Amino acid sequence: MFDVEPARFEEMVESALDDMPEEFGKLMRNVAVTVEHGPGPRGLLGLYQGVPLTSRTTHYAGVLPDWITIYRRAICAICFSEAQVAAQVKKTLIHEVAHHFGISDERLDELGW
Repeated sequence: MFDVEPARFEEMVESALDDMPEEFGKLMRNVAVTVEHGPGPRGLLGLYQGVPLTSRTTHYAGVLPDWITIYRRAICAICFSEAQVAAQVKKTLIHEVAHHFGISDERLDELGW
């Protein structure tokens, strides 16, 4: 386990967001990204909650933002260095953003994510 202070971890999440291709940022609509500093649900490093873009219809309006949560303690628990934490944050964020775009866990596994 490699513990990263909450403020530093949040910087890592911001950096991972900034490193995403600009095209993704332009396509992401109505999404909030947050960090949970507690342990989070067992077995999860991140969680996407919302309506994927591929499932939105013309009736999609007036809803709360989709939510991506990144779990600091869960990620730190499987890493042994700050560099590993940063890499896992980026991988987890990409995984959850993929869900926003409608990509399933099965398809992500096929793609090696």
